[in-house]
Amino acid sequence: MKINSTDFRVKELQQIELQKWQTNAAPVYESKKDYQEQLDAHVKQLSSQQQLLYAANRFAILIIFQAMDAAGKDGAIKHVMSGVNPQGCQVFSYKHPSEAELEHDFLWRTTRDLPERGRIGIFNRSYYEEVLIARVHPEILRGEGVVQTSAEEKTIWQNRFRSINNLEMHLSDNGTRVIKFFLHLSKEEQRKRFLKRIDEPEKNWKFTTADVEERHFWDDYMKAYGECLSATSTNESPWYIVPADDKKNTRLIVSQIVLDTIEGLKLSYPASDAARVRELQSIREKLAGK
Repeated sequence: MKINSTDFRVKELQQIELQKWQTNAAPVYESKKDYQEQLDAHVKQLSSQQQLLYAANRFAILIIFQAMDAAGKDGAIKHVMSGVNPQGCQVFSYKHPSEAELEHDFLWRTTRDLPERGRIGIFNRSYYEEVLIARVHPEILRGEGVVQTSAEEKTIWQNRFRSINNLEMHLSDNGTRVIKFFLHLSKEEQRKRFLKRIDEPEKNWKFTTADVEERHFWDDYMKAYGECLSATSTNESPWYIVPADDKKNTRLIVSQIVLDTIEGLKLSYPASDAARVRELQSIREKLAGK
């Protein structure tokens, strides 16, 4: 089955109600063997495209993953990017901000980690946490000291959406292509994965009581995500809502979208000018003659 990236893309200004988006779409693979063959092919192509990205040194790729707990962000990153040269790719995970980070604007700690030209940067969670978890838990926002009144609290989200859009437009204008994935997991599938983390000792470390407590805010998170996706998906830096109940499906869809984005840059290896050709020929002659 051919994967069409546009099926998962959030159009600019599109109003999103997440309950209307699938969490378990029809499989894009026919069997476990077919899945592995497709993934291997994607990984091989990504490795080739990453080398080309590095050689051309014109663009950078920033991939952002956002999702509810247990949606498969770590697994998607591990499997999809397994063939990419570590020298050309960096992964950053963001948890609770430090005291120093809280003393700066909400974009500061992530902008320090933006990828250089020729490289791929991956954010496992990102600055979007500041319009998601901070919105669901207003006490976090108040603890940051950026609002003093309830009126300020009501306007801060639109202000932050505007700041994010401005940042991503700036990045696009300067050669960084931003790809944003929301891995759309159902509440029931999350429950099953949490039980698995409890039942399998090697996965116990992934689970905390706080993970269960957050389930009580599921509807609040879905509303916050819906408004965020609607406000910050642009033609230059789109969001993709990827069904996440089937991890294999998720990985194939994510890898295809990343491939389509890089291939859309129409990169080529730098051509040598006449002076460079003469230089290389001179070096070759010296090496051949020893």
